[in-house]
Amino acid sequence: MAQDAITVTGIEQYQEALRKMQTDNPATRRVLQAIIRRAIGEARKNVIQDARDVLENDPRHAYKAVRNSVYKQILGGQINILSSRHRGAATKYEPKRTLQEGQRGGNRRKRSSETMRYMSYEGVDRGFILRFLNAGTAERETRYGKRGSLAARHWFGRSSAFQMDAAASRIAEEIENLLQQEFQQM
Repeated sequence: MAQDAITVTGIEQYQEALRKMQTDNPATRRVLQAIIRRAIGEARKNVIQDARDVLENDPRHAYKAVRNSVYKQILGGQINILSSRHRGAATKYEPKRTLQEGQRGGNRRKRSSETMRYMSYEGVDRGFILRFLNAGTAERETRYGKRGSLAARHWFGRSSAFQMDAAASRIAEEIENLLQQEFQQM
């Protein structure tokens, strides 16, 4: 009879521990979202590094347009290229001219206001650059001649998928460690 009482008490402890670990428990949900936030943040850092590798010369920091988010309603998150609707503060960066004073050659035309506007974008406002590099551009032709195109590199899809898979593995490991700690405390 005493043996049955011990078994029932052990089962009740396990049931209580499982109830605590359900995702509808607010404390458990906060812990799980923190785990997800850390893993996706690390994945974002790795995708940013990949973006820096794709952009050989990036004086205006377009890599900052890679963003991540963790969902509130469901457990999960995402990494994407920010599509900014509002422009941030303008910068005064201008590429260095390579011509010496009085030297012939180079572009003698004054830069247009649109060119100056694009040159003043910095950081997260330059998400369009990452999109251009990812998807490529079509051949352009103006009245001044062919302006060329960018070949699609498709770097974001490969990089983000790989990093999100790695993040999912880290999340699974951390949740497994959390469960083991919970059951060891019993």
